[in-house]
Amino acid sequence: MQEVEKQKPKSKRFDAKEIISKMGPLLALIILIILVTALSPDFIAPTNLLNLLRQVSVNALIAFGMTFVILTGGIDLSVGSILALTGAISASLILSGMPGWFAVICGVALGAVFGCFNGALVAYGKAAAFIATLATMTIFRGATYVFTNGNPITGNKINNNFFFQFLGRGYLFGIPFPILIMLVAFIIWYVVLHKTAFGRKTYALGGNERAAFIAGVNTKKTTLLIYTISGAMAALAGIILTSRLSSAQPDAGTSYEMDAIASIVIGGTSLAGGKGRMSGTLIGALIIGTLNNGMNLLGISSFYQQIVKGIVILIAVLIDRKKEKA
Repeated sequence: MQEVEKQKPKSKRFDAKEIISKMGPLLALIILIILVTALSPDFIAPTNLLNLLRQVSVNALIAFGMTFVILTGGIDLSVGSILALTGAISASLILSGMPGWFAVICGVALGAVFGCFNGALVAYGKAAAFIATLATMTIFRGATYVFTNGNPITGNKINNNFFFQFLGRGYLFGIPFPILIMLVAFIIWYVVLHKTAFGRKTYALGGNERAAFIAGVNTKKTTLLIYTISGAMAALAGIILTSRLSSAQPDAGTSYEMDAIASIVIGGTSLAGGKGRMSGTLIGALIIGTLNNGMNLLGISSFYQQIVKGIVILIAVLIDRKKEKA
């Protein structure tokens, strides 16, 4: 009886730690918002908040797709290059006279194909995800420069295409359309990850791939689909960014993979795989966006901003490793 009684308080403390762990990213976001608002009251201006969310939408879309990848213990370094290449191809299709909706579908489909290629290298080629996507990151970036000849793709057909322009610059009910796309994507991927068999397979793959295989999970097919999702989401983000800028820049998306990874890790997803939530990724993207926006409002040099973001990522990684050891 005494042993049972001694274990009860321990169980309660464990539950408290779990709650704090899950609420940590949200508490960090709230504290960051309060701090930035105190230093710059302009931060909470409605126009700035909408602009902040519109900027966050691109990173969040990339991060939603990569969350699946990191939950399996993998990584996708090619998302920034996929963003640039699919954005350039979509813009060129519009310039060639194709309808905006068709160019968007082609861009997202190509992103899915590129992601599928990454998945094939990892699942069937047995290549380490880091090395495979590092290689394809270089290949896709080089392909972007070849395709664009190193020059931005722009023109009146892009500027005057209502459908394409609306994706990145339109408003619906006074809210920038990219924000609505981000929210819809979040709901879809939240349900897929947390309420479907595919989501359970993703967690199982990240927890123990061999055990998942023995349990009947088609690990190769699941891995292939996960990287396909990552590529498609990067492409969608690239199309929105191209629409917002009214041009496709050959160097678009540079280092975007770092912001996406930072958002996911800060949101509580383990780099070792098997642990994390889609809601945490959204909160992490908001933290990164708030940090960027706040430093811009405070007039902090972009050089120092890189240092601050690096420190934040390092802290998040160290916390993640400490959790794994606990």
